[in-house]
Amino acid sequence: MKAIVRARYGGADALSLQEVEQPEPGDGELLIRVHAASVDAGVVHLMTGEPYLMRLIYGLRAPKLHVLGMDAAGVVAAVGKGVTAFRPGDEVYAEVRAGSFAEYTTVPEGLASPKPANLTFEEAAAVPSSANPALIGLRDVARVRPGQSVLVNGASGGVGTFAVQIAKWLGADVTGVCSASKMDLVRSIGADHVIDYVRSDFTAGKRRYDAILDLAGNHGVGRMRRALAQSGVLALSSGKGGRWIGPIGRIAAGALMNPFTRQRIGSVMAAPSGENLATLKKLFESGTIRPVVDRTFPLAETAEAIRYFMAGKARGKVAIAV
Repeated sequence: MKAIVRARYGGADALSLQEVEQPEPGDGELLIRVHAASVDAGVVHLMTGEPYLMRLIYGLRAPKLHVLGMDAAGVVAAVGKGVTAFRPGDEVYAEVRAGSFAEYTTVPEGLASPKPANLTFEEAAAVPSSANPALIGLRDVARVRPGQSVLVNGASGGVGTFAVQIAKWLGADVTGVCSASKMDLVRSIGADHVIDYVRSDFTAGKRRYDAILDLAGNHGVGRMRRALAQSGVLALSSGKGGRWIGPIGRIAAGALMNPFTRQRIGSVMAAPSGENLATLKKLFESGTIRPVVDRTFPLAETAEAIRYFMAGKARGKVAIAV
């Protein structure tokens, strides 16, 4: 089968389209004929091997995982022993550990869900690694309730576009923070208020929010707390950080502050979840939320898709057509 392969950590120039052996489904796994995948920050971290701390898991000097890609949408080609919920021919979407930039990939049965019927494969592939953390961050960490005010810092990206819509579904008054060129997009997906981060610093304003979902990581934890209500929740998800430990320092700082404040600071640990994908499927099929796909690249141009994503040009997600 064809796949995008890399043998070393580095930039997109380390990627190449090659013929590799097709995987076989193990016990409890699905073999998916991939129709589409997508690019996200996790792919970039795995590609570059940064922050360096992650190399303790994925390989110190050279990567253990040679085929990247964490989102997959396609058709079940075969099932392993013990699989009961799916059969060959089913259309599914899933978040995989790695390997979706290929014609075939495998995934545990419990991490897959039937594909929303009203989404294309490219749209469905935009969902798992982005909508899942948005759902967990707002529903489970921030525990957003109807009538609350929510700010999404980084509202125009892959996670952010889902977060704005999920916050509205949960009944919140939503403020999105993004660049001026993307304000129209954030308004179009339901944000009640939009802030251009270049012209206005929400941490210096007078408004206080019941919950802040921080996806950009461009403000210190202490500064963001100024924009929180007295009992508000700050949910930290990814964001910028150093080359050695990435955003872990910010998350640790937040955890150390928790015992000394009425505000709550939590981190969004978004493990892949077939159950959450099933919940999201209902929201897509009811028209409550929709994926925002900026551009679609063919598999052979995956390196260019990643460069486009890393340049910060994308409005929403970047998809890969396989």
